Amino acid sequence: MKKQIKKWLKRILYAMYKYIFLHLPIQKKRIVFVSSLGRNYTGSPRAIYEEMVRLGQDKNYECMYVIQDLHTKMPGQVKKIKKGHVAYYLALATAQAIVSDTRLPDSIKKRKGTTYIQTWHGTPLKKLALDMTQVQMSNGQSIEEYHESFRKNAATWDYLIAQNPFSEETFRRCFAFSGEILRCGYPRNDVLFAKNNTEDICKLKQKLGIPLNKKVLLYAPTWRDNQYFGLGKYKFATEMDFDRMKQVLAKEYVLIVKYHYLVQEQVDWSAYKGFIYTCPADYDIAELYLMADALITDYSSVMFDYSILKRPMFFFAYDLEQYKNDLRGFYFDFLAQAPGPVVQTTDALITAIVETKQEEYAERYAQFCARYNPWDHGTASAQIVELLQKTVCAN
Repeated sequence: MKKQIKKWLKRILYAMYKYIFLHLPIQKKRIVFVSSLGRNYTGSPRAIYEEMVRLGQDKNYECMYVIQDLHTKMPGQVKKIKKGHVAYYLALATAQAIVSDTRLPDSIKKRKGTTYIQTWHGTPLKKLALDMTQVQMSNGQSIEEYHESFRKNAATWDYLIAQNPFSEETFRRCFAFSGEILRCGYPRNDVLFAKNNTEDICKLKQKLGIPLNKKVLLYAPTWRDNQYFGLGKYKFATEMDFDRMKQVLAKEYVLIVKYHYLVQEQVDWSAYKGFIYTCPADYDIAELYLMADALITDYSSVMFDYSILKRPMFFFAYDLEQYKNDLRGFYFDFLAQAPGPVVQTTDALITAIVETKQEEYAERYAQFCARYNPWDHGTASAQIVELLQKTVCAN
């Protein structure tokens, strides 16, 4: 009975959005920010909003942030709105500007008079959108339906941020995007320039309870399209032997585990207390980059952002052939370009961490940075705020 009531309420709310809210006047200087489908307060939308606060522009604009937990702390003058509620539909229907790092639901219609800045969430290694030839995701869409949905969604974007020429070329094709590409790098990476110093890093470690006398490894894998519990709820997929990691590395290292924002699994890490540290799902990964002496990932776009710090990276690619051939496929030769060891077993990973000398990958690392983060200079947030002021909400 409760499910039926919720279903009917949802229909009524959407009818209000479609037949009432979409016909209300656009609200001048109303900006709606969305991070990770509204699940957290992170990434480029957060960085752009906080730059507005720093400049005092939150007092001149009506800033709204879509957020799952309305108790989330945010600076400045902002109205927090919960996804799927009345305020959410009303805000998006009447916003003069929308800033999001993921696709909005297909049900949300972009109006004439609204400017949509799509920050996106990373340089792609794995194939995206129209470049994909198959899908195995939780929503059950066919590849044709997925392509059509993405094509229509991307057509609503006025601006799209890119981190490098490779992304610009790829986004044009895979999103069929004809709007303006902003060559400014990612606003979320500005903090990697501003706070890459001993004092700020120590403060970040203390906030999360990370010991100051050990090296920090950050494990941040991507999600697997075919491993999920339900719609939009993906499993934490890995073959890492955490017992072995602890046994060999615990004296010198701690390990921070960060899930992809689509992962909804709750893992019990209590057996690894003092070695494995976790953080809330809504914790901004940029702060973890700053804490980490080295990154362990697989095919995630975190590799492109973390490379800005010029610190060691290790690639735990236990399912490399399956991921490359059956799930997504890659845009470039991952093994040839990876700026660190690519391994497929936990023992090989441990050996790489202990024995690899950074100079072994110095040339490849430099080429990787030149190719994939030439537009990151720590000023992206300021550039987007200037765009909002000059062209979006000037009146």
